[in-house]
Amino acid sequence: MDIVLFEIAGRGITLIDLVCSILGLTCVFLAGRGSKANFWVGYLYTIALFALFWHKNLLAMLMLQPVSLCINIIGHYRWTHPKQQETTIDGELKVSYLSWLQRGFWLLAVVVLAFGWGILLDRLFPADPHPYLDSLVTVLILVAQYLSAQKKWDCWVVWLLVNVTQLALHLSVGNYAMCVVSVLYLFNGVASLFHWKKIR
Repeated sequence: MDIVLFEIAGRGITLIDLVCSILGLTCVFLAGRGSKANFWVGYLYTIALFALFWHKNLLAMLMLQPVSLCINIIGHYRWTHPKQQETTIDGELKVSYLSWLQRGFWLLAVVVLAFGWGILLDRLFPADPHPYLDSLVTVLILVAQYLSAQKKWDCWVVWLLVNVTQLALHLSVGNYAMCVVSVLYLFNGVASLFHWKKIR
């Protein structure tokens, strides 16, 4: 996994980096098109991320992979077993919106959880240069995954926030290779935002 395939902005890209990037982009692209195949790719992506974080000793991110896996399983079930009132003419799970009250709840949840996780990261992993930004990205990813699992249109708003904060995080630590991937995620997020509104 340490073999460098090529370099981007002076950073070596290994096989596991490339596999994770391809699986991640494929997963969100399929989700943005409303395809249930995104969950199968998501399972592979979780396994690849687990291997990546294990190899690079990124323990905080490693600990979150079981949570991501559980959300993926829940989403797979929800998308393939919608309730009768939630189905489209084709029998698919409908895209729906959060209410303003629910949006307020999730906003508060993100602030509280990100702050709490940031304190924990700061104490457990003092080497983390940006524990609060890191925790905000992590919490936003989990919320976006959960809302996506429920096929809520609002998930793409959260994914756009994830993309912007991830871009800021990667720029701040000089990880320019991942900036390219974050920009691709950002473009996909904007396209998916409009596509889900259209298919609702």
